[in-house]
Amino acid sequence: MSATILVIVTSLAKLTYGDSASLYKYRCANGKCSRQHKDSLNSSESYLDSLNECRLVCGEYRALWPIPAVILNLGQETREFVPSDIEFDFHASPGDIEVQKFLNETSKIFLKNLYKECGRHCNRTTNTRIYFAINVETGETSLTWSTDESYDLFVDDHDGLLEISIVARTIFGARHGIESVSQLTAVRNYPEGDCLLLLTAVNVKDYPYYPHRGFLLDTARNFISTRAIKRQLDGMASTKLNVLHWHITDSQSFPLQLVNLPQVTEFGAYSEKQIYSQKDVQDIFEYAKYRGIRVILEFDAPAHAGNGWQWAPAAGLGNLAVCINQQPWRKLCIEPPCGQLNPANPNLYPTLQKLYADFSHLIPPREILHMGGDEVFFGCWNATEEIVEYLKGQNRSRGQDDFLELWGEFQQNVLQLWDRQRRGMEDLQPTVIWSSHLTDPAVIEKFLPKERYIVQTWVESDMDLPLELLRKGYRLIVSTKNAWYFDHGFWGSTNYYNWRKVYNNKLLKSVKVLGGEACIWTEFIDENSLDSRAWPRLAAVGERLWANPEQDASKAEGRFYRHRDRLISRGLSPEAVTPQWCEQNEGQCQ
Repeated sequence: MSATILVIVTSLAKLTYGDSASLYKYRCANGKCSRQHKDSLNSSESYLDSLNECRLVCGEYRALWPIPAVILNLGQETREFVPSDIEFDFHASPGDIEVQKFLNETSKIFLKNLYKECGRHCNRTTNTRIYFAINVETGETSLTWSTDESYDLFVDDHDGLLEISIVARTIFGARHGIESVSQLTAVRNYPEGDCLLLLTAVNVKDYPYYPHRGFLLDTARNFISTRAIKRQLDGMASTKLNVLHWHITDSQSFPLQLVNLPQVTEFGAYSEKQIYSQKDVQDIFEYAKYRGIRVILEFDAPAHAGNGWQWAPAAGLGNLAVCINQQPWRKLCIEPPCGQLNPANPNLYPTLQKLYADFSHLIPPREILHMGGDEVFFGCWNATEEIVEYLKGQNRSRGQDDFLELWGEFQQNVLQLWDRQRRGMEDLQPTVIWSSHLTDPAVIEKFLPKERYIVQTWVESDMDLPLELLRKGYRLIVSTKNAWYFDHGFWGSTNYYNWRKVYNNKLLKSVKVLGGEACIWTEFIDENSLDSRAWPRLAAVGERLWANPEQDASKAEGRFYRHRDRLISRGLSPEAVTPQWCEQNEGQCQ
């Protein structure tokens, strides 16, 4: 009886879902895929079996996301294959062991993604053989703002032998090219087994518009597991985003394990299970690198430092942080719980030196530290007697300029601590700091030398701050608050920004604009809602930062829907952005 029920249920499932594609056929017309019911097909026209198969051969950019820089040829002919048909050949210096390892790992990721796309029954016998040659010209293995991420991609058909060639200066350019090849495929279903289709004539020269293409993830308001972080990295890799900005601590929690200061985690973590060990962080760095992504850790200071610092008085160090968890919070911080570091305490800087030693151990050479530095609340310092007395001892008062001077003094000191920690490992690198009162164009040059600081602006699109800072010679990373803050729309008076607004958000054109970041602050997000809040909108950011297209989102609709399908196949759960009818009838729901 149970077996009979199973057969009936399975048959119904196939009728409802599995066979739905057979109700319709698709043809490419005017760069868009048009849906036709199987009972109303024009016998004089050719049709394709699935929407994704149509998108593979339709439109100027086919199914590629993001748009490549230069397309010399994207054919429309395809050939069937399965991943086991592929033979890899890596051309790099035999001595470059790290390069060879990187190419091995990225080829495994590529094959894994193909199998995810094709499904469990991707085993149809084909007559295709694929020779995949990857040529990396340098041994550079560090990803920085100056890394060459370009690649040339060629696909040629020689009577059943498909030759795929990628030539790149670095492993990161090669990785991007490999990603593009995975996007030049679509699934074809057969009763006896499925296969993939690949375009047979391709010539693309590609490179990014901006060197910094990022995603900020806050894991302090709500703890996000490393498994969930890795899902975001998989999505970022599919979109050629190359920076995970990891906001790993805040006043709510300090989940990062420190060897030199174990007390901060003991007092700052939500639980023993909600801690990032040193090994966890190193694992994320490695996982990200094989996906063409650098990880920038942020230790936000002097504000956003509360829980995790309560242990100091009992240890004889006094108050390293003040206003911790105090009420009423509105007088002491931007949001509860409160907490700011105490620059009047002489024990603060020796303690921070230990903290920076641990951060330096985690951060690879040539990589940077994000120093946070936003939302310092002068009301907290003004309500702290020892800070007020410290200012008096320096013949200062309690005005805004006095607290600004104290903040500037703190920033100068912590930069020296970080430089001391990194000296001998590398030339001194710049650091990143959020826009704030300290980055006001009227005072910034007094406190923050432009050769050492990059400013990450988080203001609305109509604000003049980014342009004013550029005119003063500062380099910028832009996080447009009213377009790229993905937590907005779910609290307060904020608005939700749909993928079209996200896509259409343009940055200032200047060599000093390194790029931008979309931001997920997790006051109202945890790992159960993370995917849907970030994706597929983050893909729109990816195309903006890789290609900076002149076209608006209406021209990207079909490719965007295809990329959402791709994200799902790779294990993410992106939110729905349109009814399926609109997806199948491109251009009719704008």
